[in-house]
Amino acid sequence: MSELTPELERKLGQAVERMPAFPRSVQRVLELTRNINCPPKEIVGVIEKDPVMTMKIFKVINSAYYSLPNKITSVGQSVVYLGINTVKNLALGFAAVGILPRTTAAGFDIQRYLLHSLVVAGVARQLGQTYARDELEPGDCYVAGLLHDFGKIVLAQFLPAEFSEAMRLSAERGRPLHEMEVQVVGVDHGVVGALLAQRWTFPVELVESIRDHHNPRVHSALLDCLRTADQIVRLRGIGDSGNPWRDNETPLAPERFGDDLDAVITRIGTLDKIVDEAMVFAQV
Repeated sequence: MSELTPELERKLGQAVERMPAFPRSVQRVLELTRNINCPPKEIVGVIEKDPVMTMKIFKVINSAYYSLPNKITSVGQSVVYLGINTVKNLALGFAAVGILPRTTAAGFDIQRYLLHSLVVAGVARQLGQTYARDELEPGDCYVAGLLHDFGKIVLAQFLPAEFSEAMRLSAERGRPLHEMEVQVVGVDHGVVGALLAQRWTFPVELVESIRDHHNPRVHSALLDCLRTADQIVRLRGIGDSGNPWRDNETPLAPERFGDDLDAVITRIGTLDKIVDEAMVFAQV
């Protein structure tokens, strides 16, 4: 993050400090799930100590979307039916949504941003399962997709004039939003989101994926899946991240996915199920 000048670092540091703290219970779940030998009952125990989180998980799992044969009444049952990674992602998602403001002075549409992030998360997970199963845990793709644009929330809340101007220039000039952020703010939302993720003591790999998702010099299976998921969701116009699809865009990871995004969508299956999942989640 050497691109930060002392003055900009101070300004962004103040903005990040004003963001709500990430729930300690969910941070603990992330810590535990990094150990593949961690007993599921230990993770269940952490989640069960957060009654609000538990009730939200039950509401989603008992919805028509999952159509489980029996009503779920315990986190342990949830793990049996859906797996620990799904339950972890639900907990993480609810924690992230709980931090989002209802409105911002920059006029950034929070609900459409949320839908975009949730669908990117789902598509990134599917790409990981289909194209990179031997290289990563697909659940990590979901987490990265959910949180990759969180720096925009910091900018929209605490540097609203600059962020609004960056969005205006992006639309006016047909340029990527992150480029206009660098021009107006001095740094893009990936770096800002990484500062926030560091404050929340997230795993280093997650911090780096948030920081580097617009840095073409950095490559990994996780970043390939994240970047391509973002492109697919913007191509299909699902939600809004303030960075619409541009007709002159080219695929960002052609070595892994080829140069036809529609063909990638065909291989991973319809996006309808992922969008439906995101809608259920957003409504809770």
